[in-house]
Amino acid sequence: GIAFPYVPEVMAGENIRLIGVEPEACPTLTRGQYRYDYGDSAKLTPLMPMYTLGHSFVPPGIHAGGLRYHGDSQLLSFLVKNNIIEAQAYHQNAVFEAAILFAKTEGIVCAPEAAHAVKSAIEEAKKAKDEAKEKVILFNLSGHGFFDLASYDVYLNGKLEDYEYPEQKIKEAISELPEIK
Repeated sequence: GIAFPYVPEVMAGENIRLIGVEPEACPTLTRGQYRYDYGDSAKLTPLMPMYTLGHSFVPPGIHAGGLRYHGDSQLLSFLVKNNIIEAQAYHQNAVFEAAILFAKTEGIVCAPEAAHAVKSAIEEAKKAKDEAKEKVILFNLSGHGFFDLASYDVYLNGKLEDYEYPEQKIKEAISELPEIK
């Protein structure tokens, strides 16, 4: 949502990068396909064009629960497909590491979903430093992590596992999609 006001400027040729960030465990934009799919596993919604892992995709129990949906919004998917917005994916441990750094430096405990944006912002800042370029980096901190302290505890005790969704499982779920041209 925070990127959408900048879309006209990107389309007009402005040098602005828009990045959507997701978990490696649910890589809809980075490893899914742009296809027509249902918005739910019961197939009650109309078919919609989106980046999807297939409506039969069963997400793993990752700590960023709000990022476990099989598809992405039609608008975001269209913008990624047309190279207006980039997509990145990170593993849980790297995301929580970034969230801890953010909490230590900014005093804000962010939700695991929002920590994905924090991780990307940190990586972009490191790139700018390495390139000796001054850049403005804007990201959306969309939620606090006070309800996610148990997830932080799992991370801090070294029990958080990274999970990369198997390519074969993605292919199986995608194979169930209707062919629409």
